[in-house]
Amino acid sequence: MKSLRLGGAFLVVAGMMGTGLRAQAPSLTGFKAESSAGELETEKAFDAAIDPADLRSWLEQMSSEPNQVGSPHDKANADFTLAKFKEWGWDASIETFYVLYPTPTSETLELVGPTPFKAKLHEPVIEGDKTSGATGGLPPFNVYGADGDVTADLVYVNFGMAPDYIELERHGVDVKGKIVIARYGSGWRGLKAKLAQEHGAVGCIIYSDPHEDGYYTGDAYPKGGTRPEDGVQRGNVSDITLYNGDPLTPGVGSTKDAVRLKLEEAKTIMKIPVIPISYGDAKPFLAALDGPVVPPSWRGSLPITYHFGPGPAKVHLAVTSEWTQKPIYDVIAVMQGSTYPNEWVIRGNHHDGWVFGAWDPLSANTVLMAEAKSMGALAKTGWRPKRTIVYASWDGEEAGLLGSTEWAETHADELQRKAVLYVNSDENSRGFVQMRGSFEFQHLLNEAASAVSDPETGATVLERKKAAIKVDGFEEPPFEPEMVGRLRAVVAGDDVPLEPLGSGSDYTTFLQHLGVASVEVEFSGEGMNSGIYHSTYDSFDHFLRFGDPKFSYGVALAETAGRVILRTADADVIPMKFGPLASRISGYVADVQHLVDTKREASKSLNRLLGEGVFRLAGDPTEPLAAPKAPDEVPRLDFAPLVSASARLMQSARAYDDAFDRSSSNDFRLPAGELAELNGQLQAIEQTLLSRQGLPGRDWYQHMIYAPGAYTGYAAKTIPGVREAVEERHWDVATSFIQVLAATLNGAAAHLDQASAQLVPRLGASSARRPSNGPTPTPPPDS
Repeated sequence: MKSLRLGGAFLVVAGMMGTGLRAQAPSLTGFKAESSAGELETEKAFDAAIDPADLRSWLEQMSSEPNQVGSPHDKANADFTLAKFKEWGWDASIETFYVLYPTPTSETLELVGPTPFKAKLHEPVIEGDKTSGATGGLPPFNVYGADGDVTADLVYVNFGMAPDYIELERHGVDVKGKIVIARYGSGWRGLKAKLAQEHGAVGCIIYSDPHEDGYYTGDAYPKGGTRPEDGVQRGNVSDITLYNGDPLTPGVGSTKDAVRLKLEEAKTIMKIPVIPISYGDAKPFLAALDGPVVPPSWRGSLPITYHFGPGPAKVHLAVTSEWTQKPIYDVIAVMQGSTYPNEWVIRGNHHDGWVFGAWDPLSANTVLMAEAKSMGALAKTGWRPKRTIVYASWDGEEAGLLGSTEWAETHADELQRKAVLYVNSDENSRGFVQMRGSFEFQHLLNEAASAVSDPETGATVLERKKAAIKVDGFEEPPFEPEMVGRLRAVVAGDDVPLEPLGSGSDYTTFLQHLGVASVEVEFSGEGMNSGIYHSTYDSFDHFLRFGDPKFSYGVALAETAGRVILRTADADVIPMKFGPLASRISGYVADVQHLVDTKREASKSLNRLLGEGVFRLAGDPTEPLAAPKAPDEVPRLDFAPLVSASARLMQSARAYDDAFDRSSSNDFRLPAGELAELNGQLQAIEQTLLSRQGLPGRDWYQHMIYAPGAYTGYAAKTIPGVREAVEERHWDVATSFIQVLAATLNGAAAHLDQASAQLVPRLGASSARRPSNGPTPTPPPDS
């Protein structure tokens, strides 16, 4: 196993090297020399107060009963967290929102002849898992699927993603009027339901195949950590590609008096019933299918031959739900800043689960609590952060980021004026540090990770991450540009590049809708948790065996995320470097240009083959080889404005980073008023990457650099307005968003030039490179 190899001699040497590096007193990014020394002492005291016994005790208590939205234990956990925050000296309260949260009252799934079978739709008790027999949890269900009662032929659609429907078309299989069965994996569950609906299906079943997270990947629980035969992955299937949060209050907080849409007006709720099942329940349904045998890539690991269908057996699917509003409870704790009280550094994790939620989310929510306890202890010694720190334990994340979205939408204006950085986590386990988010904070995250020891190797968690990237890259050469970029950076000795954020956790509204710079930090890669994801078996007992038994990686996360919070809150100048942002955007622009060229060549080749009769069009049964459709011509898109804007941003970023480094070497000799003005410029910079018109067809998403893909779900699409238009061959939209993105980048460059101007006068004309175009006024956000 790769993970075991990383614990060997290579990392022993790396750990020794890391010890030597840590012996030096570093100058921290954004700090004056005197402030830097004080910060390191603060961090030592912060680390000393992190106790793994706290993490274990809180996790056992908070995962002892089902804690889904609307459950008594969900409210009890919010009250418990609130009491702890207050005990530790924070100004804490609960903000309550009222959200649409349907819960099932009955569910039926059965085969209708010739061999009848009724799905259990239940997760039984497992010996050694003390909570698996508890009552009070909801049955397996997919929230925001429609109610319905349908009987129809069944069709297997593999992962149920867009390429799978092309394959079905090639084989002449139509899902219209049918019920589809898709396996989890290869894309977000909500898109499986959405695509089924768009293709005319009347119902959707989503099952967990053992090939993805069951016995194919390792011993099933309780012998091992993977999904047992009757384990079911619950989940949200609303159309999060349109907007997140309460389906009835898009764009506004769902307070008690909020104006709400009618249920039938909510665009994110599915129009067909959707139900999740185990592979134990799925096997009879799949075995009853006839028709052609599916391609090798469609075959799971059940002991059956996988067929497309439809039929011959019919399936009866029925779901009824209680469609009511339920309260959710966000626990918000504030520690006022001493110097910049109107600049906020925000830390968040959610506390609601699908059932017990020991791994997802409580393994990381308890870490957040440990950080808050330690900062409270620091405050009792007289320490105060320069910037205000806000700690948030969100509710309702599992059903569509409800708590974080409703809070952020309620406080949108204030957040856009004050928020500097949002730091997220969602779950935690043994393994390697995972760092994602706004690229201007890339160096800060690397710096923080370089100061934390890995519990297993003694190397820093950053050194271990770099070793993992090298091993993965050289054993299995990467082909994705993001993976290639990470490997090249590590080999060159540079910072580990951050991964871009799409969606799937509580950072989404902050980053994608409001333009608040956001990062996510977690540990993963060596625990065996994915098999019990969103099931009854995500329990304290499972986590003790297969997650983080000693809670040592919980401590490592607290030390890493805590440093990111403390350094952002205490820095004299907000610790941002813009070279990584400009460089990545330049790469994304080049990628999209290459994509257009590739599509042009592919279209020419396929049209030539069609003309020669090598391929037929789908639906023509006279030839053996089928192409989905004749491709259109790919026009020559004018990327010049975008290339120019990207180059300008690169120039501005280099000028700022150069001025920052030179000013740092001079100990940031800026008067207090100018320092405050500079920090104000930096606080708002992420918002310059928004366009108020939003993305095509989904205006809630306003960030022009990152978004969840319209047909990938959680996975990030970069420069999505242009990229997705090219992928969908919407050439007019692509042309329009080239202009939108170019204007956005020019606006960001102008804002960055203004920040540089705050540093340049103190350096002298010969000491810093000014941007050749000079500072210009910031354009309005809708440019």
